[in-house]
Amino acid sequence: MEKEVLVPTLYGLQNAFVACPDGAGPYPAIILYMDAPGIREELRDQARRIAKAGYYCMLPDLYYRIGMVRFDVARRNSPMSAVISAALRSITNTDVVEDTRGMIAFLDAQPQVKAGPLGCVGHCMSGPFVTAVAAAFPRMRATASLYGIGVVTDKPDSSHLQVDKIEGEIYFGFAEIDPGVPENVVPDLRAALDNAGTTYTLETLAGAHHGFCFAARPSYDPIASEKVWDTLFDLWDRNLK
Repeated sequence: MEKEVLVPTLYGLQNAFVACPDGAGPYPAIILYMDAPGIREELRDQARRIAKAGYYCMLPDLYYRIGMVRFDVARRNSPMSAVISAALRSITNTDVVEDTRGMIAFLDAQPQVKAGPLGCVGHCMSGPFVTAVAAAFPRMRATASLYGIGVVTDKPDSSHLQVDKIEGEIYFGFAEIDPGVPENVVPDLRAALDNAGTTYTLETLAGAHHGFCFAARPSYDPIASEKVWDTLFDLWDRNLK
């Protein structure tokens, strides 16, 4: 089963794509937070893969505050990259946490969704978003941040400063080659997690480049990608099923 839905949030109606097995369920819920290029078929395919593994997956449009934004990523050029950068700067950790309240309320109202623990995964710009979400919602028991940018910043709302509030388990998977992740990020994040006593796994995928999970990108790394998919399903199965 798959369909487009509207999720009521404090700001307004948020577009989202949902997919789940074609059965009565109930199934544990996973929220798939998009990367900077936004909603596209490649992300919907990831949601379908999650659903085929026995989950109710929601893919929300994080750009809904600025309208229906869609990018023809295959033709990406410098002007398009500038617009994508502007779009990702339009949303904050606080925005996404606020929107997630609406997403959880929507999920709780669906008969196919299993009550209780939730899971999520975020790519790229959503790395800090899912970290903040995990800290804000105790029900978020299994979180994954993939090659997240901006997870560690010098701002007071930096998501790494909130890891002491995470009650569930969190996984961080970074690419070895990622110009968007400064050298201090991994050691600073690991130190924050250790100091907080957070249940976590943090790894750097050898030889992988930013965006290695997306098959349509030149940086796609099938070995690293499938390793991460195995890690994700193990994380969710242990904590949610």
